[in-house]
Amino acid sequence: MDISADGGRCVLYGGLGSPYSMKVRAVLRYRRIPHDWVQLGTPGAPQDVLQRVKVPVIPVLRFPDGTWMNDSTPLLHELERRLPGARSIVPEDPAQAFLAALLEDMADEWGTKAMFLYRWLRARDQVQMSEWLAFDRLAGRGRAAIAEHAASFRDRQVGRMAMVGCTAHNAPLVETSTDRILRLFEAHVTEAPYLFGSRPSLADFGWLGQLSQLIVDPTPAEHLRSFFPWTTRWLMQLDDASGVEGAWRAPQTPLPETVRGLLAIAGELYFPFLEANAAAVARGEPTFRIEVWGLPYEQAPFKYQVRCLAELRTAYAALPLAARAAVDAALPAAARESLARGH
Repeated sequence: MDISADGGRCVLYGGLGSPYSMKVRAVLRYRRIPHDWVQLGTPGAPQDVLQRVKVPVIPVLRFPDGTWMNDSTPLLHELERRLPGARSIVPEDPAQAFLAALLEDMADEWGTKAMFLYRWLRARDQVQMSEWLAFDRLAGRGRAAIAEHAASFRDRQVGRMAMVGCTAHNAPLVETSTDRILRLFEAHVTEAPYLFGSRPSLADFGWLGQLSQLIVDPTPAEHLRSFFPWTTRWLMQLDDASGVEGAWRAPQTPLPETVRGLLAIAGELYFPFLEANAAAVARGEPTFRIEVWGLPYEQAPFKYQVRCLAELRTAYAALPLAARAAVDAALPAAARESLARGH
């Protein structure tokens, strides 16, 4: 299947320890898009990949026509533009498409905190994962080089924890929200294949990306296998869904309780988080604070998440009236009010 006039294959440069790499790779597999997977740092991998994009983060996709792109969500939408309709991950119903995009955004911007917290809060996870991630980059270059890189990378990541809100102070809210989300998935995956039908959506792949790391890192892997075994196996299956055939949920069909539960969490947690972040950026404040379910949370503001809120509001405002009515019926009041505030 060609994805450009030039045909050929995509090349995805990423890493096993990157939730966004796992997300994009799983989409490429599901959509049966010809591609090569290249883990950065492995022998023969190009050295200039991160110089090809504005922000040096993985994954990076090289299209067959020689263009380069990263940032997982815009990247996946570009694939949709180049391959419209071919095993799309965007539901055909505009209301469900918006809800899927919202849940994917929550996975990318809030769900990632669970990945970062579990990986870098406790010594056992810090040690093993810094060593594994160093091995991914330096395999074959000797244990001394791997150990040196692991130590410096561990120090760097642990040093960033306060900035991204993954501290012991914030751990109760991050872990509580993660368990609430996992309980919803655990109840869902034995009863229905995916969130918006019998084929996976942008939302399913967004949560796959973040949760794919929790089933690898020592502490969360034990937790998920003990309390969320079906979700653990579902994640392993969704990593390669190239053989899945399915259909979208009919627009008139009631949304699953899992989707409604995730949207409730968005209203109670995610939109307050986004709004507090945006307000802090606007006022030039160094940190912002929220309290959800009686649990405190504090971090430095990020401009990227201001853009996320703005894009959600723009997409909501652009919905056809019937679709917006369906979205409003599905969303909790706090989420509706936040989306409407922007327009």
